Formats: sequence, structure tokens, C-alpha cells
Amino acid sequence: MIAKIVKGSSFKGVVNYILDKEKDAKILVCDGLFAENRDTIAMSFEAQSKMNPRVMKPVGHISLAFHKEDEHRLTDHAMAGIALEYLKEIGITDTQVLIVRHFDKEHPHVHIAFNRIANNGRTISDRNERIRSARICKELTRKYNLYFASGKERVKQHRLKEPDKTKYGLYSILKSEVSRCGNWNILAANLKKQGVEMRFKHKGNSDEVQGVVFTMNGYSFSGSKIDRRFSYSKIDAALERNRRNERQENISPPHREGQFMFPTEPKDNDDLYSGSIGLFMPDNTDGQTEENRFEEQLKRKNKKKKQHKIRF
Repeated sequence: MIAKIVKGSSFKGVVNYILDKEKDAKILVCDGLFAENRDTIAMSFEAQSKMNPRVMKPVGHISLAFHKEDEHRLTDHAMAGIALEYLKEIGITDTQVLIVRHFDKEHPHVHIAFNRIANNGRTISDRNERIRSARICKELTRKYNLYFASGKERVKQHRLKEPDKTKYGLYSILKSEVSRCGNWNILAANLKKQGVEMRFKHKGNSDEVQGVVFTMNGYSFSGSKIDRRFSYSKIDAALERNRRNERQENISPPHREGQFMFPTEPKDNDDLYSGSIGLFMPDNTDGQTEENRFEEQLKRKNKKKKQHKIRF
């Protein structure tokens, strides 16, 4: 979940954009507004903004975007609840609000128009709003077990121009190959099959390797410039881990069929809301995220190791 905040001076402009029929718009929340049509909504906003004419940009516009992986969970009711909770946490309360869902893109998203002049005429503070917004988005993403996308995953590569397009293409290829190769020769061979050349940078005239450079489509990037995890030292460490894991698998006895059972999938929770505005509940019915379960497994594993040391 990410948010983009914009301020402006034209309520008519933002209302027309949010309720554009070509965007397949659907109103989820309309609070404190005369919602007969676009014009009456805009006039309602404008009338209240005149309570504090000193504010030059009374229009607030926030877009909340979610990952497409969560589309099956994000019903209109759930998205409205998350949007209202976001507004409450960031301090946008007691004012006119219009929340509209758009269906014109592959990922779920809503647009929020709000009056920066509250119902009592005060100005809603925008102090450190971007910092606070980023924090709130992370908290809500964790709270409702939504998908966390890395920075590179959020990039739409088909919209990029060169050389960034090639750079992100290299990122995708390296992400796949580095995780499965056991040495530099195998990595170089696999990359070459995909049109990627690899060469090492050496320190002065010595044989000491100082870095690695990848070339594709006529563009060259050092590994660390593609992503910090692809510096020479970090790739070398990853390849060593792959070799170590492979050796360990080869010497470990095969598991008997039926020895382990996969965890059952959590039951669907149709009751997505509770409370006054409704809280979008995580898929896990016990409220525990995958991250928490993983941490608990580590704690148990470490505890067993300590007991084993004491016993012998």
C-alpha cells in the first residue's frame, strides 16, 4: 500500500477527475457533500472552503494504491475501511470527504478528495504529511497482512526508457540466476544465454577482483548500481551459500514419503469488518502474520539448540 498526496485550488477539477466515467469510477464514501452530481459535490466543497479564505490551496487529493496480489481480498467495503482508517491516522477528520474506487488499472486503488478546511473552519495540518503517510502505509500494510512489494517490484518496466529499461531487465535476470547458481562460471553461462555479458573489474594491474560489470543491449552497469545485493562481494557470498546448501542436500538422507505434512491453508474469513467503520482483518484467523510465525519458529529452533548444548 502506497499513498500519493497532492494539494490544489480547484475542487471542480479534482471532482471531475475522480468521477471520470472513463476510469470506471465508483463512489465508496461521500461524507458532508450534496451528492446529486459532480457540480453539486464541487459546490459543497467550495462553500465550506470559504470559511477560511486565507488558505490558497484548500483541495486535498490522496491516491491509495495496493498491490494486484491483494485484489481478491480488497472488496469495496474493505478498501473504504482502510481508506477511512488512513485518514484518521494521518489526522484528516471532521471534514468533507469523497472516496472513489477506480477500475482502470491492473492494481486496486482509490482516490480521496477532502477539504483542507474542516467543518469548524480550522485548517487541517499538513506538517510532515509525507513522512507520516509513509509510516501509516507501512503500519496498515502489516496490520492487514497486505502484500509488501520491494522498490524494484513496484517499477513498471514497460513504461521505462533506456537505459533504465535495460537496468531493470538486468535486475530481474540477476535476481533469478544468482539465487540458483553455484559458481561464477555457471552464472556467466546462464547470463550469456539471456544476452547478458559479465566481466570483472580488477584492482590496478593485479588479479584482485574489485567488482563486476554486466552488459546488455549495449548498456553496462556495475552490479552494485543495479542493486546493492548484486555487488561482487554479495554475489560471491550468495554463490557460496548455494554451493553449501547443495552439498548439505546431497549428504542428507532422503525424506520418507509422508514424513512431513504441509500446513493447511487458513480458512477464508468472510467477516472482513468489525467495529464502527469496519476493520479489514488479515487472512489468518488467529491474527498472526507469516512474519510472526517465522520468528516463533526461529525462537523454538534456538531454544532447542541451547537445550542440546546443556544436555551434552
